Amino acid sequence: MWRSARAGVSITVPRLPAPRFDLQSHSIHSDGALPPAEVVAMAAAAGVELLALSDHDSVNGLDEALAAGDQRGVGMVTATEISALRSPDEDVHILGYGLDHRDRGLLEWLEASRADRELRAERLAERLEELGFEVDRSAIEERRAGGKTVGRPHIAAGVLACEANRARLAEEGIDDVGPFIAAYLIPGAPGYLPRLTPTVEDAVRAIHAAGGVAVWAHPFWDLDSPEEVLAEVDRFHGLGLDGVETFYATHTREQTHLLHEHCSARGLLQTGSADFHGPEHKQFNAFRAFDLYGLEPALGPIASDG
Repeated sequence: MWRSARAGVSITVPRLPAPRFDLQSHSIHSDGALPPAEVVAMAAAAGVELLALSDHDSVNGLDEALAAGDQRGVGMVTATEISALRSPDEDVHILGYGLDHRDRGLLEWLEASRADRELRAERLAERLEELGFEVDRSAIEERRAGGKTVGRPHIAAGVLACEANRARLAEEGIDDVGPFIAAYLIPGAPGYLPRLTPTVEDAVRAIHAAGGVAVWAHPFWDLDSPEEVLAEVDRFHGLGLDGVETFYATHTREQTHLLHEHCSARGLLQTGSADFHGPEHKQFNAFRAFDLYGLEPALGPIASDG
C-alpha cells in the first residue's frame, strides 16, 4: 500500500502488478529529438504499456502525446520534469505525474520557470563568449519563437555548431554536447551560472496544486554519495515529496537496492525510466533500458492515471 506524504491529504492505493512502464521521456518541446507522437510510437514499438512524456518545465506536448497513446494503445501519464534548486549552486529534477496539464496556475508557474531558464540561458551564452567561444543562437531563437524550453544542451549545441570553435574543441577533446556541458556548464566549471528559482519545495508545491504527485528523478545521476542521496530523500520527503525514481538507466544494482529499501521503509512511490531523448542520443536512446534487479516498483496512483 502507498499513502501520500502530503500534509492534510490521505490517499491509500493498493499495490498492483506493474505494467511495462517507462516514466520519463522527452520530445522536441524540451531536449528530445522527436515530436511527441513519434516518441509514443517508439515506446509502443518497444512494448511500453505505461508511458510518461516529461518534457522539462513544459506540458506543451502532452495533448499530442495523449492522442497518440489512444491511437497506439499505450497508457499515458501526464507529466513534466521541473529543474529545482536543492542549494544555491546545485539543482535536481522533480517529476510531476498525474497532474492537470491544463491547470491555469500550473501553466503560469511553468511559464515563469521557463522565463527564468531563458534568462539564465542568455547569461550562459554571454559567459561562454567571455571565455572566447562563439555561440550560434539561431536554433536557440527558433526554439524560443516556438515556445520551447532552452537549456544547457541547446547552449552547448550552439557552441559546437560554430566553425570558429572547432580547433579549440578538438584540442580539448570535446566532440558532443555532453562532454561540453561536463567541461563548461556544471557547478565548478568555468561557464557555469546557477539558476535563481525554483526550489525543490516550490516545485513540489506546484505539482501538488495541479493534482499531481512529485518524484525525485535519477538521484544517483545528480549525486554520487549514497549517504547524501538518502539524506536528501528524507529532506525532500519532509517537503512533501511523494516518491523517488529508484529504477533508472544508469543506476547500478547496489544503488537501486539501496533506494528500494530506503523508500519502501518510508512508504514512498518508486518509479523508473530509461529517460528516452531520441534514437540517436548517445546514452538515452532506447525505451525500457533500465533494470528492476528483481525488485518491485511502487507506482501507486501513477499506474491508475495511465
